[in-house]
Amino acid sequence: MHIAVVGLSHRTAPVEVREKLSISEDSMQVALKSLRAHEQIFEVSILSTCNRLEIYTLVRQPDLGEAAIKDFLKEHSGLEEQKLNPHLFTYKQEDAVAHLMRVSAGLDSLVLGEGQILSQVKKMLRLGQDHQSIGPILNRLLTQSVSTGKRVRSETNLGTGAVSISSAAVELAQLKLGQSQGKDQLVTLEPEKVAVVGAGRMSRLLLQHLQSKGCTEVTLINRTRKRAESLAADFSTLKINCRLLEDLDDCLVTCSLVFTSTAADNPIIDATRLKTLSIGKLRLIDIGVPRNIAADVAGLQGVDSHDVDDLQEVVSRNQEARQQVAREAEVLLKQEGRLFLEWWDSLEAVPTINQLRATLEGIRVEELQKALSRMGPDFSARERKVVEALSKGIINKILHTPVTKLRAPQPRPERKDALNVIEKLFDLNLPTEG
Repeated sequence: MHIAVVGLSHRTAPVEVREKLSISEDSMQVALKSLRAHEQIFEVSILSTCNRLEIYTLVRQPDLGEAAIKDFLKEHSGLEEQKLNPHLFTYKQEDAVAHLMRVSAGLDSLVLGEGQILSQVKKMLRLGQDHQSIGPILNRLLTQSVSTGKRVRSETNLGTGAVSISSAAVELAQLKLGQSQGKDQLVTLEPEKVAVVGAGRMSRLLLQHLQSKGCTEVTLINRTRKRAESLAADFSTLKINCRLLEDLDDCLVTCSLVFTSTAADNPIIDATRLKTLSIGKLRLIDIGVPRNIAADVAGLQGVDSHDVDDLQEVVSRNQEARQQVAREAEVLLKQEGRLFLEWWDSLEAVPTINQLRATLEGIRVEELQKALSRMGPDFSARERKVVEALSKGIINKILHTPVTKLRAPQPRPERKDALNVIEKLFDLNLPTEG
């Protein structure tokens, strides 16, 4: 069996490709079931965020397993092979483990060290467990990747001062507003009339960062008023006006800065909609994937539109200072990756250990029955239990050292040699792989 990951991210694919492969939580069960049904795939889990779609699998044969995943992605996205495959990456075995560790730690994120990716990996683990698409191998790997992400953040300064996608979006607004005023610096958002569309986790972070950057009043637009008001209640010092999505046109006319972060599958703002409105100067910043704002708004007069890929301009300003901390984190990731691989290698010994136990147990039971039959009826039940416990103790003592050594971390060739010796000495009949 082999671990393989196939996917794409902000590093390999633009947002217009990523949005076609995004998998919502509502459709996750169907996707996992479809992949798990393939004969090459034993276990599978999916990480779907605004910046990446990655499918982690335990497969029978790497090449055939990879082909199965790519077929699924092609069908799911509706993209032709020549338009999809150039954006995909594939990692196997040690490289796949190392990649997941880096993702969990935030080292592969657009925003180096961002914390939200760790909660998304936790969610991937939970969904895999809930939908029973993962088994012991991926469950162990994902669980360890989560603990590794926590360890990196607690033992290094990588998480200190790290910006999120939402905070980068707010800084992008500050930067673009400053550039429009002839300044290459972040400016206050206090004079802007700001709206946030959506009331999820990303919008919560948007409100936090807007408040810290000088905003005193924000219009929060959502499909349901109850959820918007629940979110607004958590910001007692920020004036938040809750409005329904049906009021979006009015907000687009009256606001100068609008952030969008909804789970909509299709754009909620496009050129056709904006052309019908009397818009003055409007800046749109979309951090939704799939995109909430259609690409055709970019050419409209008076409208400046940015999507999640435009955040790189802000991120690059903060990245250099964090590179040294990232190098420190890489050391921890190598340690954690090695621990998982050593555990996985040790599983190779399990069939031999089990067969060895079964063989010796068979000998023990057979010889015990012979001895007890010779003892006659005068041998009490208590004495029988003592003799049986003695025989079991002897077997356990004999097995302790070889079992411990077979399970201990060691180079794979050495473990393979030891297993071969045990199998030949005890004439073990192990099942062959089908």
